[in-house]
Amino acid sequence: MALFGSSKKEKTSLKKVRPTVVRTQNVAKELINLAKSYDIKVDSLDFNILEIQTYTRMNDGTKETEWEEIPHDDLYNLDDTQLLNSNFQIKQMYEIEIFSKKDEDLFKNFKLAVGANATKCKVYLSIAAGSKVEYNARFDKGLLLLIQKRKMRAGILVNIFDEMQDEVIFKLTAHVRVEEKAVYAQSETILIAQSYEPTATIDDALIMHFEKTEDVDEKEKVDYASRGFIKNVKEGEVLIEYIKAKEGKAGRNCRGEFMSPAEPIIAHEPEFKVDETIEIADTDDSIKYIAKENGYISFEDGTYIIKTDVDIGEISFKTTGSISTGLDSDVSISVNETDSLKDAIGMGMEVEVTEIDIEGNVGSNAKVFARKAYIGGQTHATATIRADKLDINVHKGHAFGKNIRIARLEHGEVDGDIVEITQALGGHIRAKEIDIEICTSHVKATASRKIEIKKLQGSENIFTIDPLLKKDAKEGLNENKDSIKELKYDLISIKKEITKYTKLVKDGTASFLDIKKRLLHYKKSGVKMPESFVKKYKQFQKMKEHLKEIKIELEVKSDQLKLLTTRTVSFQDNIFDARIINRGIWIGHNELKFKLVDPPIEVVFKPKDGSEDNIFGLVEVDEGEYEIQPVKE
Repeated sequence: MALFGSSKKEKTSLKKVRPTVVRTQNVAKELINLAKSYDIKVDSLDFNILEIQTYTRMNDGTKETEWEEIPHDDLYNLDDTQLLNSNFQIKQMYEIEIFSKKDEDLFKNFKLAVGANATKCKVYLSIAAGSKVEYNARFDKGLLLLIQKRKMRAGILVNIFDEMQDEVIFKLTAHVRVEEKAVYAQSETILIAQSYEPTATIDDALIMHFEKTEDVDEKEKVDYASRGFIKNVKEGEVLIEYIKAKEGKAGRNCRGEFMSPAEPIIAHEPEFKVDETIEIADTDDSIKYIAKENGYISFEDGTYIIKTDVDIGEISFKTTGSISTGLDSDVSISVNETDSLKDAIGMGMEVEVTEIDIEGNVGSNAKVFARKAYIGGQTHATATIRADKLDINVHKGHAFGKNIRIARLEHGEVDGDIVEITQALGGHIRAKEIDIEICTSHVKATASRKIEIKKLQGSENIFTIDPLLKKDAKEGLNENKDSIKELKYDLISIKKEITKYTKLVKDGTASFLDIKKRLLHYKKSGVKMPESFVKKYKQFQKMKEHLKEIKIELEVKSDQLKLLTTRTVSFQDNIFDARIINRGIWIGHNELKFKLVDPPIEVVFKPKDGSEDNIFGLVEVDEGEYEIQPVKE
């Protein structure tokens, strides 16, 4: 049956629409209605523009006024006074002839679309990637018609707000004329109309900048211990900002619709006060509350204040959580918990402030960072304390700082510049200078300059002088050694090159002088100099210049090597001035060690039990041979 007849789908596609003339404001609606009446797809329809009429009127809503037609040439003369007047109205009437789309469409493969932004105040012409079009004599007129029809279907007014459209059509036409068969490999978007974009209304808002929040990745573990108990602030930091409400400005879109701004909502006007620690900067757009000093922000009796001192009972997961204000925040905390069975700084807590005064204990895995810290209780073996100036009563954990004082060291670790310990019962100490009042047993003390014990009460202690105690010194030495190795290799290579070029210059001097003599003769005679002579002359000159340069390079690198070699020696120069001092009598088994840098050897000495020799230093007894001996202070 299918061979002798047509399906319903085939019959529908063969339907032809009788040319129909309509007058309308809504072209898209007319096309849809006509397509429905013929039971065909709207995409199969096309239309011609017979007439465009534009009408305007002023209508304040109190009295209906008549629409007046405005000539096409006057459309671009409409000004802001009219277009931004809410009573001004504009519309267009289109007389069009609708018919079935023709197969011989010039722009069949030229995929154009007209679109607009959200407000419909900017209209764009989009050319899809893969579009193809051929040039003909009526291309520009055809393109204009195509754009106008696309606008009308989208409800966009034509011949208004589109002053740039002619230029766009001119450029596209010129491109296609040159290409003859233009192909668009990439999509293009071009502005073809622009009206009056409204300015959005701004509702008031209150931004609490000091409530710092950080975006946390979904995969990241949330640190519930950090709850922001203290909101630290910096001088000059904007703490709070009140955004003032502002009514927007009216606009009119490319459909001719007036766009009235919404009324601003005012719901967040500041009801708080600030004291003299906070500056108020009032502008047309906002009110900013700015910190005049470092510290933390506090809200008391309806007033925001910047403070620096905090008194709390304890820092724990249950009460405050971890506290971090920064080392340069000027915030000082006093932790008053003194119960020996409780921790003033709880397990796993981290505290970072400028100064901290802890009356009690620091718990397991707790970390304290400060410029200045005092601990009246004891530190757990897994606790870490780091401060420039550090004072600890009983220390079992890890302490780092510049100036460290410890009343009682119980197998803890200490790393600083100047370390003073009243009583040491085991432990590891590293510093430039170490001073111990009473030293019992199993203490390992390593210094770069001096170790002094007032009273020795035990044994099995190891006292070491190491010039490379600090990490930066070790890195400096290693870097120095690498540089020396590289320089030595360079010097060997340069010396070989100097030998080679010295011989070349010496062997070629006689020939060079002969060539030079001949060239002068040619020059005086006005005869053109042979190219081969000139080339040889220049080659010899370059050899002499290169020899001069590498000799200078040899001199410079030799000086560098001397400097670095001297620097390597300086790493251990101070070892001969370093001292290990015991003001009392040596008892039991103890070891003194001095570590040399170059050669990298360790000299060991064990003072005899009962010896009264107090001061020991490193002495070079013979070239390359060193001993630890009693010396003068």
